[in-house]
Amino acid sequence: MESALGAVRGRAPGAVFAAACPSRVVLDHVTSKWGVLVLIALADGPQRWSELRRRAEGISEKMLAQTLRTLEADGIVHRDAQPVIPPRVDYSLTERGVELVTHLLPLFGWVVEHADEIVGDSR
Repeated sequence: MESALGAVRGRAPGAVFAAACPSRVVLDHVTSKWGVLVLIALADGPQRWSELRRRAEGISEKMLAQTLRTLEADGIVHRDAQPVIPPRVDYSLTERGVELVTHLLPLFGWVVEHADEIVGDSR
């Protein structure tokens, strides 16, 4: 743990805690509830908008569209619009997105493993 923390400090000593640090924007995008679920879903491979909406139960159309636009603008998700009728749009992870998901999956696994225990204790 100390070596990972040291690596972060070495790249941007003290800056990650500064309000203006760009890392805060990226953290907000990739660690939002919907951002994480979309990224984890896309780890299974390219998917259409409707597939993502079904998988992330409870997400509104507006939130899914906003989340995908944000992740696409960040270079984490690729949007492939095919000029066919009816229109077909597929979403997939970019190389940066694949790299990010390799770091998110252990966190997500930990959350899944401990969620019942943690939520059960807080009720």
